[in-house]
Amino acid sequence: MHSNELVIAPIVPPMGEVALAKVRELEAELFKLPQVAVRMHHVLHGGMYARTAYVPAGAIMGCCLVRVPTIIVLAGEADIYIGQDEPLRLKGYCVVPASAGRKQVYIALTDFALTMFYATTATTVEQAENETTAEADMLASRRDGLNTVIITGE
Repeated sequence: MHSNELVIAPIVPPMGEVALAKVRELEAELFKLPQVAVRMHHVLHGGMYARTAYVPAGAIMGCCLVRVPTIIVLAGEADIYIGQDEPLRLKGYCVVPASAGRKQVYIALTDFALTMFYATTATTVEQAENETTAEADMLASRRDGLNTVIITGE
């Protein structure tokens, strides 16, 4: 069966200063708690960078301020707090456009995998991470060292 229905998907929008301040405030409180190690999987291939985080149920994961537009793919169930009154709930397998200028906190309602990908000219994970955010030193991939890396050179 084929469908030509227009489906309006949720979008993770760019955030204003008030929303960013709310997320940063929450993040500051989260850093006071024990940190959960997050396994990461990186792929650089064909002018694209994909990074996947594997997050266990019950974990709360803050994210750096993202400065490039991306597509995020979530498999599982999570609430995404983006500084609004109500979080955005993603459940199942979701492919979501996400704007540059965003910083979010994920609350894992189940184990989930979260992949973010975008076009890049980077040839190393470090270059891609630095392109993604000015806060790369805060990334789980640099903190936990639980990384799988695939770089094809294509």
